[in-house]
Amino acid sequence: MRQFLKKRIKKLLAILLLCFVALFLFRLAYGYKKVTAPQFEFAQGDVSETLLGLRKNYASKKYNTNAGQPQANMDQKYEKIADIGAMSTHFEREELYIRKQISYHNGLVQFEDKTGNDGRRKLNLVIGVPPEKFDSLYQKLIQIGKVQRKQITKKDKTNEYKELNAKKASLEKIRESLIQLKSKGGKIEEYMQLENRILDIEQQLQGLGVSLGNFDDENEFCTVKFSLTEGREVTIGLFQRVKIALEWTIITYLKLMIALTFMTLFAYLLAVTIEKFRTKL
Repeated sequence: MRQFLKKRIKKLLAILLLCFVALFLFRLAYGYKKVTAPQFEFAQGDVSETLLGLRKNYASKKYNTNAGQPQANMDQKYEKIADIGAMSTHFEREELYIRKQISYHNGLVQFEDKTGNDGRRKLNLVIGVPPEKFDSLYQKLIQIGKVQRKQITKKDKTNEYKELNAKKASLEKIRESLIQLKSKGGKIEEYMQLENRILDIEQQLQGLGVSLGNFDDENEFCTVKFSLTEGREVTIGLFQRVKIALEWTIITYLKLMIALTFMTLFAYLLAVTIEKFRTKL
């Protein structure tokens, strides 16, 4: 009887040990599978949003409102912006590649902000690129480093363009009327008021000229905002992985054993209670 009991205990211990080893190996393998890509530590910061004075980039596209009627051709004015954020452990190499791609795609760096010391550098660029080269440049840039975000937005600006032209035409008519009125002569106070009014309209027209200049066909660009952040690669060693896996396995295994013990005890008590009821009946 003792020999049989010893064999059963040894068999139970072997099964429990095997379960523990299996659980440990599972957690260790899961750790390797979970961290397939490099982990990084990076400097904080993001693309600057205080670029209010930066030139707006617009492009146009001809479309036909009625097929077969050339006179129905119209220009759609639109604003197209790509926003890309990437992280890299090879900052200088990636920066050189970015500038080569900008040059190759006939792009123009309209804003540049480079900050930080070696190991924690950050490069923010706002790039104007011809509309026909936009997609190609975008595909090249999203292959750089480890991309954290990428987004393309396109807004129709046709109505805004028309409103600016209408406002310009209206101001020009008012200016012509005031100039004609000034030529008729009058009191010096009225003359000065007309001069001030004409000067105010001239200033408004200059502002409109700048805004409309952004829509000129020869200045057509789409915008690419690109942010490159430098960091160092963080690797997890074998000893650290084993330590984490062992700690998790011990805690999980104890929880399972406690739960199994309570379940066994509950089943035993339930069986005893049922047997008592049967005996009474």
